[in-house]
Amino acid sequence: MEATIKMSLPLKPLEVVNVGVVLSEIRIQGLGVIADAALDPCEGFTVITGETGAGKTMVVAGLGLLLGGKPDAARVRSGSDRALVEGRLQLPAAADGGAALADLHQQLDLLGAELDDDGSLIISRTVHAEGRSRAHAGGRSVPASTLAELGEQLVTVHGQAQQLHLLRPAQQRAALDAYAGADVIALRNEHRQQYSQWRVLAAELDDWTIHARQRVEQAEQLARGLAEIDAVEPQPDEDLELRDESGRLEHAEALRMATLRAHHALVGDPAGGSDDKPDGAALLGAVRTQLHSVTQFDSALTGYAQRADELAALVADLAAELASYPESLDADPARLAAVHERRAALGRLIRSYGQSDDGDSNSIAAVLAWAADARVQLEKLDTSESALAELRIRCDTAHAALTKTATSLSAAREQAAQRFGEEVTAELVGLAMPHAQVSAQLSQRDASHEQPGVLLDDRRVIVGTDGVDEVELLLTPHVGAPALPLHRGASGGELSRVMLAVEVVLAGVSSPGAMVFDEVDAGVGGKAAVEVGRRLARLARSHQVLVVTHLPQVAAFADQHVVVVKDADGSVTTSGLRVLSDAERPKELARMLAGLEDSEAGIAHAEELLQMASSAKSG
Repeated sequence: MEATIKMSLPLKPLEVVNVGVVLSEIRIQGLGVIADAALDPCEGFTVITGETGAGKTMVVAGLGLLLGGKPDAARVRSGSDRALVEGRLQLPAAADGGAALADLHQQLDLLGAELDDDGSLIISRTVHAEGRSRAHAGGRSVPASTLAELGEQLVTVHGQAQQLHLLRPAQQRAALDAYAGADVIALRNEHRQQYSQWRVLAAELDDWTIHARQRVEQAEQLARGLAEIDAVEPQPDEDLELRDESGRLEHAEALRMATLRAHHALVGDPAGGSDDKPDGAALLGAVRTQLHSVTQFDSALTGYAQRADELAALVADLAAELASYPESLDADPARLAAVHERRAALGRLIRSYGQSDDGDSNSIAAVLAWAADARVQLEKLDTSESALAELRIRCDTAHAALTKTATSLSAAREQAAQRFGEEVTAELVGLAMPHAQVSAQLSQRDASHEQPGVLLDDRRVIVGTDGVDEVELLLTPHVGAPALPLHRGASGGELSRVMLAVEVVLAGVSSPGAMVFDEVDAGVGGKAAVEVGRRLARLARSHQVLVVTHLPQVAAFADQHVVVVKDADGSVTTSGLRVLSDAERPKELARMLAGLEDSEAGIAHAEELLQMASSAKSG
């Protein structure tokens, strides 16, 4: 990334106790009134202030865009072809951040995202004036939904149009579980394991029931085939041996005459005859005689003579075997009929079960292979009532265990929900909402016959991976008002303060490492504003906190103060970000207090605010 403005204010050890994921080196170009601005927030509490219309909210809008928010081409700066937001996520090593961070590193590996040398991840989002948008993570192009998933795990943005975190029912349930503590988390994990086991058994039982007839038919077909094969009792290569035997029996006379003539050609006819042609043995005898008679004159002929001797020996052996061959021939018609009958039986097996794997040939070897495979399949297709009864018992046992755990988990959540609502409500008293109440309501949905369910208080309710409960945070803004879901029962400013109260209660338990608040102080002032600042400072002990505010009481608690500077050149307005030094902060707070940054009284009041905030944070 290009160079960014570096923070000059040191962090105080007491103010930042345990920070995990940190968002840093943010750059915004061509977004709204911001032409080009850069910011490197500190690890604790960073506040962003500035005059109305200077573009403070565009900073939050840019962060929302960076974290997978919906693109809006109307926010691309006039005259620019695109808006660009870049940021760096400082990630602890996978081994140092627990299972969640290890999973995150694994997801990044699967995406092909590359981390920088310091282990940080650079993410970016581009929105073109015509509406197209692109997202990148670790140098890889990724869907915007991927940035949204990363942001959901690592950064919480609370803005007038971005109250996303903890508004989703699943997130509210996860937050309640985290608040409830290790016992509920253990129950939930046990439930997940039991739910998975039960679903596997239930699916197996359903499959068994639905396909029971097919299983029986398949088993019967395999048994019939094996019975047919066992009745014939084919032997390996028997079809090949019978084929040869059939040929010998059918052509016994032709074989006898052919071998007899061959024998005569080799050694002559003992009975004599009119044919005086010399036989093979005689010819070879003449060859041997001639060669041996001259070997003493040329040693090269010795080798020829030896080869002639070898040929004579081979001819003698062949002649002897041909002489005895006719004795092995059997022209028995009864045996031929038996061979034909046996080959017919084997042929029926081959046609039914002897198709080879490649489909090119049929054989008894393929029949025997089919039989071996059929015996294995038949063992697996246990269609006995006892096996089905055993599966039903296992499934019912798993369902009973699941029901017990789901009931215990729901009861534990109910107790935690009561405490959670009371703590959040108590926080709201100091946030200028003294009559508001927040409650965590648990509900369950009735399960239809087709849906997975368990009995809870004699009701069959839907059960899922995380139990039977749907959790929803409800807000009663004042006495006599109905309790409504947060997204319906609160204005933008009220919602931000409720979220702040919730985050304070959940701090260090379930919230991501970085939090961004916009308009968290809407509609408050005086003492309530001080309490808002105090709570944000408390959050900053365990989280990185970025806040856009117009209240000096809130800004005074910050570890780092950034001001949005607005410049005008004719009809063109641009905004940039500047980090204030310790000496510059009283002047900015005085402007926020009375609009008179050069007022001595205002500056004195601002210095008093800073001293009060410093004492409160150190206490």
